[in-house]
Amino acid sequence: MMLDVGSGAVHAIDQTAYDVLSLWNDHTPDDIVRTLSDRYDREELEEVVAELRQLEAIGALNAPDDYRDIELQEPGVVKAMCLHAAHDCNLRCKYCFAATGDFCMGERKLLPFEVGKAALDWLVEKSGKRVNLEVDFFGGEPLMNFPVIKRLVEYGRSIEQEKNKHFKFTTTTNCVAMTDEIMDFLNKEMDNVVISMDGRPEVHDRMRPTANGKGSYELIAEKAKRFAEKRGQKQYYVRGTFTGYNKDFGNDVLFLADQGFEQISVEPVVTDPGCEYALKEEDLPQIMAEYDRLAQIYLDRRANGKWFNFFHFMIDLAGGPCLRKRLTGCGAGNEYVAVTPDGDIYPCHQFVGREGFRMGSVLDGSFDREIQKKFAANNVLSKEKCRDCWARFFCSGGCAANAHAFHGDISQPYDLECQMERKRLECAMAIYAKEHGKTK
Repeated sequence: MMLDVGSGAVHAIDQTAYDVLSLWNDHTPDDIVRTLSDRYDREELEEVVAELRQLEAIGALNAPDDYRDIELQEPGVVKAMCLHAAHDCNLRCKYCFAATGDFCMGERKLLPFEVGKAALDWLVEKSGKRVNLEVDFFGGEPLMNFPVIKRLVEYGRSIEQEKNKHFKFTTTTNCVAMTDEIMDFLNKEMDNVVISMDGRPEVHDRMRPTANGKGSYELIAEKAKRFAEKRGQKQYYVRGTFTGYNKDFGNDVLFLADQGFEQISVEPVVTDPGCEYALKEEDLPQIMAEYDRLAQIYLDRRANGKWFNFFHFMIDLAGGPCLRKRLTGCGAGNEYVAVTPDGDIYPCHQFVGREGFRMGSVLDGSFDREIQKKFAANNVLSKEKCRDCWARFFCSGGCAANAHAFHGDISQPYDLECQMERKRLECAMAIYAKEHGKTK
């Protein structure tokens, strides 16, 4: 594979082209042909050189990758919100970054309707001329507050025409409180739904117990399957977490696929390295090998009638996000914020409760523009670790919350995350090439 970082073009190449490219930037075309003529036919080499020169001419090889002259520092309008419907949960997941629901804030509570209404009004006000707005009902477990979610969606729909806005509502749920009524409502109103489920029953139950310490797999499995089927296997994800206990996480992905789920994401745990279940630097060789193994099985299954999507192996090489999006990433703290049941505003759900990151309140209209500016300036161009990384325009500099958690600085990417992201991208590109492309 050959990735041209500047243009984002990815080429599937044969060994001849690979060897020519290894000399491309330091030798003239004639020198390259002369150097490799003892290994390859001269006519073949000249054909490869001509094709590569054509790629350069159309901007798909050696494209400029220095975008420092692009103005990105000014904060944008706020277009997305993570609205915390519940700072409480009916599970007690051991790896929960939200401290099993209360976000280390000392009190379990549900979002009052009036606070949620103020949050939607605040988003409309701060969104400028943007029409499409995104609101994710989050927790804890948001379905513990389903009546309020339902009322807020109704309110949002009621003001769309007047305000010239359209709300794209989404939610994340562990399915414990799922009922037929809730399924029907989510299928009607939610653009996307994330179902939290880790995979094999023993893996899931080890890390996702109920409040009384019992496993939760049996409580949710059939409801989650039925919901995915009622949703037509579209616009949802089963989202799991793998830890040091299941570095064979590929088997959890395959288990979920065998249960009938077609949209799957299983993510590495991010936690204190001192935790027994934490992923560590020494685990990387096994994790990388597992991604390779899963990628091959994934290809085989999709080619033989057992099709499913794995989120980290999906990559859009034909279109993809615009340049600004590739440079700025998720927009946390700038175009995207989180709002708590008390109406407090934070850069994203993972920053909730962290000292120094409260940005204001939807109840009094306050909003700290200095914090917004800080996050707006935290783009891939400003991060020293990203400058020479080939994956920087795909990951956009990684997660600011993880960077702060591990380095105390939102501009210092979390190293383990970087290494795993590069591996997943390698697999994704190879999969795309084998499913869509031809070797040149």
